[in-house]
Formats: sequence, C-alpha cells, structure tokens
Amino acid sequence: MAASSPKEKTKDSASTVSDAYWASDRQEPESEERGAHSPDSRDAILEQARNRILDIAEKHIRRIGYRKTTVADIASDLGASRANVYRFFPTRAAIDNAVCGRALKAQTEIAFSIARTDATASKKLVEFLNVLHQHSKRTLIEEKSIHELFVAAMNENWATMNAHSERIRAVLEAIIRQGLRSGEFQVEDADHATRGVITAFLPFFHPVLIEQRFQQAEGMAEAAQAQIRFIMRALGKSGLQSAEASEVMISA
Repeated sequence: MAASSPKEKTKDSASTVSDAYWASDRQEPESEERGAHSPDSRDAILEQARNRILDIAEKHIRRIGYRKTTVADIASDLGASRANVYRFFPTRAAIDNAVCGRALKAQTEIAFSIARTDATASKKLVEFLNVLHQHSKRTLIEEKSIHELFVAAMNENWATMNAHSERIRAVLEAIIRQGLRSGEFQVEDADHATRGVITAFLPFFHPVLIEQRFQQAEGMAEAAQAQIRFIMRALGKSGLQSAEASEVMISA
C-alpha cells in the first residue's frame, strides 16, 4: 500500500476537529459569527481536539516512551504547529499527566465496579487487592512504556497519579467500612486500617516496588496470596480459605 502524502495525512489528522482550531494564524470570529455555535458545541470541539492530541501522544509514548516523545512529534501527526498543541496543553508535562490519567482510568473503573457489587466486604477486598496487583504486573510486563510513565508519575508526584491514589484509597476505605458494619472486620478505626492495608500491600502494586520484586525473580503470585491472607487476619477475618474468598485469590 502506498504511503499517504503529507497533504493527505494533514487532512486526515485534522478531520475530527474544526479546521479553525488548527490554523496557526487563527483569529477570533467576528461578532456576528459568535452566535453560530453554542458554548456547548464549542466545548465539544475543544474536547475533541484535546482527545485527538492525547490519542496521538499516547500512541507515541507506547511506541518509543514518554521521554523520547516530543511535542513536535505530536504536532507533526496532527498536521499542526507546536503552538497549536500548546493552545490545548500549556506544557509538555500537562500532556504526560493527561496520558497517565487515561492509562490509570481502567484500574479505577474496575475498583469502583468491585465496590458497587453486592458481595461481602471480605470478597470485595480480596478481589480489589487482586486487581491492584494484576494490573500493575501486567503493565510492567506487557506495557513497559506505560509502566515507565507510572514510575515517573509516582516519583515526581504528578497530579493525576496523586488523584488516582486518593480514589483507590477511598474505595478501599469504603470496603473496610462495609466490613466493620457487617462484623466481618474487627478493627477500631477504618482510616488507620486503610493506611495499614495500603502499606502492607504496597510492594505488590507500587510501580517501583513491583519492578524490584519482579527483577528479584521471586514467586510474586504466591507472595501476594500470603500477604492478602496476612491482611485479612490483621483485619480480624479468619478462614480466608473459604470458597467465597478463594474464588478470587491471585492465581499462580
């Protein structure tokens, strides 16, 4: 198949958004034209443009890594100038943050879906920890460039990673509070218990720590199972070998 010409590429790349937003010499519309589009429609166009930029940025990051990806690369794929990219994202760091947030979204959605089920708190907690571990391990093994993005986000306290960590903490605390109400867990303070669980399980989902454990070639699945059992006992839940809990234990 013949490669697309630069002209064709530019036309295709900009097709999902208004051409006006990619024009480097864009001027504000005349007053009689301002009423042509409602604020909602303009917001939709802007959102389309932002998403298009992030689609392309994520493609480059997954292919060559976030450190090698440049705004010039993104602008070239858009058929636009770097100045136009900066109209939507004030800095390159803002793009990285947004791509990171996108990549974390799947884990957040799964966590919330677990919390919304009708399962017992014990089963939810085991499944929740399982998801944290499996997602981190899969990213490390199968999506190395995204894993490197997560490592940077964690080490440098990016806003999207901090927001994600807070959402994860909130879901975990909600599960623990459910367990307290049902009598499954026997702890005095849900907040302290939440922090304790996160600290105990950190080596199995923190991007840096899970990488270190993986490099040591330890039996991660077995170690994660043992740690989950320890956490459940610390919460006052014995008999983790029950069918309900073992259904969702991490597989070797």
